Amino acid sequence: MKRVAILTGGGDCPGLNAAIRAIAKPFILEDKTEVIGIADGFEGLIKRRVRRLSYDDVSNILALGGTILGTSNKADPFRWKVGGRELDCSDEVVRYLKELGVDVLFCIGGDGTLSIANRLLKKFPRIIAIPKTIDNDLAATEQTFGFDTACNFVMEAIDRLHSTAQSHHRAMVVEVMGRYAGWIALQGGMAGGGDIILIPELPFEMEIVLEAVRRRARKGKKFSIVVVAEGARPRGGGLIIKKKVEDSPDPIRLGGVGNFISEEIEKNVGCESRVIVLGHLQRGGAPTFFDRILATRYGIEAVRLARAKDYGRMVALKGGKITSVPIGLAVSRLKLVPKKHPLIMGGMEIGVSFGVESIT
Repeated sequence: MKRVAILTGGGDCPGLNAAIRAIAKPFILEDKTEVIGIADGFEGLIKRRVRRLSYDDVSNILALGGTILGTSNKADPFRWKVGGRELDCSDEVVRYLKELGVDVLFCIGGDGTLSIANRLLKKFPRIIAIPKTIDNDLAATEQTFGFDTACNFVMEAIDRLHSTAQSHHRAMVVEVMGRYAGWIALQGGMAGGGDIILIPELPFEMEIVLEAVRRRARKGKKFSIVVVAEGARPRGGGLIIKKKVEDSPDPIRLGGVGNFISEEIEKNVGCESRVIVLGHLQRGGAPTFFDRILATRYGIEAVRLARAKDYGRMVALKGGKITSVPIGLAVSRLKLVPKKHPLIMGGMEIGVSFGVESIT
């Protein structure tokens, strides 16, 4: 291989730079292969914005959050919006890759980025994917990097909220990210000792949530911590949407369910309630130990696949071991929290409410 290219697409997350480093260094040090960094995900291929990555560029970036390459969650070469029209720029993107002399394209992203990569395989088959997303909703891998760091932040935020909730006898509602999956709310909420955890996979009944707050008060616990995923919804109701971004492949921006729950608690229980929307704080900061190692392992395996010319695959974590799967399998469905996940069943045994009477 003479030249390889790397892009990071979709939402940023801790561990992206660790993955870039793990891919670039073996090529630079051992293979004497030129490494090209593509700016801002697929947008860089559409607008022809790339740069050569040197050894110094990928040194001392392991602990950095975000991505040195930039990213975009709007750029889709199959649906590039110009002047109110959607254009298919995929052929131009492939021509540009060939002009650059790219032997392998490494795509680091979540379900949106890797869905684009899967479609692009038909026109440029030399693609290898690396899974990242704080939402942990990519199928065919046990965990994506970025997720552990996000959950650690949620846990630490809940830890800090306990003291003020207890002091003021409040119900603190913590709204977390995750889109249509409840992994962050479930694991971050359980680690932080959330009293009520609401996830998209279990549509909640508001009266059960209210009764959980009342029950704690009857037991002398005059405060409650409610952790709610942004995609959670009441039984029989729809998603609460903050806004729509029309020029995005996924135009829906969730948000507001925390306010809804807080208002219902104040109105029906009588205790004071506050809402904390953690938002993009969950995406920022240095990656945890686990995410640094996972991103590095993924990058090293991606290089091995490229050297073996085993294209069209995504690296994955299974049973603690790094393996790979077809990219198409990884984006065939969203990985949602099973209703009878051990943390849910165990949580119910220790008194955590999930807004439902029982799970069948």
